[in-house]
Amino acid sequence: MDISDQKAAARKAAFAARKAAHAADPAGASGVLSSVLAGYRGVPLAGYMPIRTEIDPLPAMAEAAAHGPVGVPVILGEGQPLAFSRWTPGGPLRAGPFGAQVPEEDVFFEPEIVIVPLVAFTRAGGRLGYGGGFYDRSLERLRARRATLAIGFAYGAQEVAALPLEPTDQMLDMIVTDVGVIEV
Repeated sequence: MDISDQKAAARKAAFAARKAAHAADPAGASGVLSSVLAGYRGVPLAGYMPIRTEIDPLPAMAEAAAHGPVGVPVILGEGQPLAFSRWTPGGPLRAGPFGAQVPEEDVFFEPEIVIVPLVAFTRAGGRLGYGGGFYDRSLERLRARRATLAIGFAYGAQEVAALPLEPTDQMLDMIVTDVGVIEV
């Protein structure tokens, strides 16, 4: 089985685990993320607009926006890194690719912290995403310019023992779940 087949199989199992965790999601799952971000007040960060069964970072992002710039990813095109557009709680949004909302008017900036959605993760900082490579390209570009903290945000149930990883896969520096923080 080649690596793309291994990733597809891992992704299928992980989506099922995430769906079950999302269905049981207690209110306030972003509380742990809020406490982590409190230590980085004012540092430019990017979160994401949750789609499908992704854990919701919006309450933590809204808190952080009171102290500094917060953005969300904007897909510019296939095979390109993401751009990050300034987001404000309650600000006007428009539909972006893949069903995620993006700010109506783009004001791009470079975050120093990126809250990364994922399908599965390992304790060592491995991440399995949707397969488009957007976050891998984005983190590689950002890290080439300055230290960039990649925080995976997920349900604890999305943890797996191992993932099929490639050299182009960017590692997470920390994973924040609904139940705790995993330092990598």
